[in-house]
Amino acid sequence: GGMAGVAQSRYTLAVHPARRAMGFHDPSAAIFDDGRLRYGAEEERFTRIKHADGTFPRRAVRACLDHCGVGMGDLDRVVVPWDVSLSWKKVDRDYLLDAVANDTSVPHRTARLARYAYWSRFDERVLDGVRSELAAVGTPVPEIETRAHHACHAASAFHPSGFEEATVLTVDGEGEYDATVVWRADGDGLERVRTYPGYNSLGGMYGAVTEFLGFRAYNGEGKVMGLAPYGERNPAIERKLTRAIETGVDYDVSAISAAGTGKGVDRLASVLGREPRQGTDEFTDWEKDLAATTQALLEDVVTDVAKAYLPPGGGNLCLAGGVALNCKLNKRLMELDAVEEIFVQPVAHDAGTALGAGWIDQDPADVPEMRDVYLGTGYDEGAIKDRLETNGIAAHRPDDTVEYVADALADGKLVGWFTGRFEMGPRALGNRSILADPRTIESLDRVNDYVKHREGWRPFAPSMLEKGIDTYLVNGEQSPYMIKTFDTVAEKRDEISAVLHPGDNTTRPQTVWEEQNPRYYRLIEEFEAITGVPVVLNTSFNDHGEPIVTKPDEAIRDFFGMGLDLLALEDLIVEKPAEAGVRATSSEASLIGWL
Repeated sequence: GGMAGVAQSRYTLAVHPARRAMGFHDPSAAIFDDGRLRYGAEEERFTRIKHADGTFPRRAVRACLDHCGVGMGDLDRVVVPWDVSLSWKKVDRDYLLDAVANDTSVPHRTARLARYAYWSRFDERVLDGVRSELAAVGTPVPEIETRAHHACHAASAFHPSGFEEATVLTVDGEGEYDATVVWRADGDGLERVRTYPGYNSLGGMYGAVTEFLGFRAYNGEGKVMGLAPYGERNPAIERKLTRAIETGVDYDVSAISAAGTGKGVDRLASVLGREPRQGTDEFTDWEKDLAATTQALLEDVVTDVAKAYLPPGGGNLCLAGGVALNCKLNKRLMELDAVEEIFVQPVAHDAGTALGAGWIDQDPADVPEMRDVYLGTGYDEGAIKDRLETNGIAAHRPDDTVEYVADALADGKLVGWFTGRFEMGPRALGNRSILADPRTIESLDRVNDYVKHREGWRPFAPSMLEKGIDTYLVNGEQSPYMIKTFDTVAEKRDEISAVLHPGDNTTRPQTVWEEQNPRYYRLIEEFEAITGVPVVLNTSFNDHGEPIVTKPDEAIRDFFGMGLDLLALEDLIVEKPAEAGVRATSSEASLIGWL
């Protein structure tokens, strides 16, 4: 757990390196000033390669330093949310037996053991690699400290939750040696209650199904979750799966998860008697049922674990780890009688461990409640004008940009919305968003076909004013991060048809309050004034397969490469000429040249 009560140094840099022996995906960095989070970002936003696998977050580190106006020498310490020395814990009796059972190749087993021995005995060499990467950004490099990966996940969930005490579940593919951990958390910090070992991984099992269905593990799990409501929980599939795995609080999915994703896919093919799928355009009913059954089994297991460790009279629940991005699972957990309140860290995947690493040594009561994730870089109008002029692009500034954009949305236009500091985490929450009218299925189809260039069966999500919670959501509550799913009120579905999951009429909203994002709140308010609906369709501002845009240049490029009608860069509006093959957004629109 954490070391509550340790005095904070002035500047702390937390770095998730995503290098060999330290996790492999979603590198990130965050900087804390006297314990207060000032800036945080994933490296993918700067490299423009989704998840930035195997990369050291040099650019994110530099952005942290630049934001605070400091150099490497001004830092008091660097914290890494991965304790390499703990990796040796993998080589326990069960792991060895599993390795023997699954890897008949003696050289392969020997190499695996040698690798863990290397990590354990020579972890200082790994930190030397971190030092050299940091030195490439600036010198002198301060002391580097390590904290356990799952403990950092847990701190990222509990410390900013606003709860005085909670049960915390951290569930991911694998930490140094652990895949699921149950924690008790209170004002003294975190206490590890139960550890499920790394080879027994719910994230690993779900990742194997993800690849079996033709997606990429550690990237396409959300697509499997989105596919699940189109299918049914299939007893025949479930019987086959549960011959290989055990569910319940003492679950064991190691038959699929222990040997890595590739061998997990092979094992699934054997268990299910089917070959893995190639391509993801259309799915058979059986494949939809596999997604639904896998999702149901995941929900069953995690809810069983939660019920077993929540206090008898009920209590608060916090979640982090990549599996906590599964918003349908979060819906099941939210609905448990034993759960009083729930907080899911919006940056739940590995990038969020940088946040936990910066908080873990603080008293939880000293960490402010998380109110938003607008932790990245913002651009002023002068900088945006410079980029437009450099590219020879005309723009105009309406008397009231927010009102102008609301009118365009109500008229069916598709809008790129770029304002303020960019979001940390996988969701665009109104600062780097593509917006549309939520009232018609046509909006959904146009965004899928002409803007996001993605599979047509995937649903979109809404941003709604808090006043819409009781109107549109069943058992609704605040959900500012698009990480919870709700059933919808049947008689109001026609008003928000573009943001419902077609398979089950659920929705995954961002609820917006004025203090959190005044500009975005006002935009939705203006849209409501025109349409009577306090909701907009909101999806991330990026083309298929790329990270969310961060800079004006990227927004401009995507605007011209996608079927968007309007681009709002702070208060400046860019529109396409009618002759470009996309209808102009208004008769008064400025006609502009292409990039």
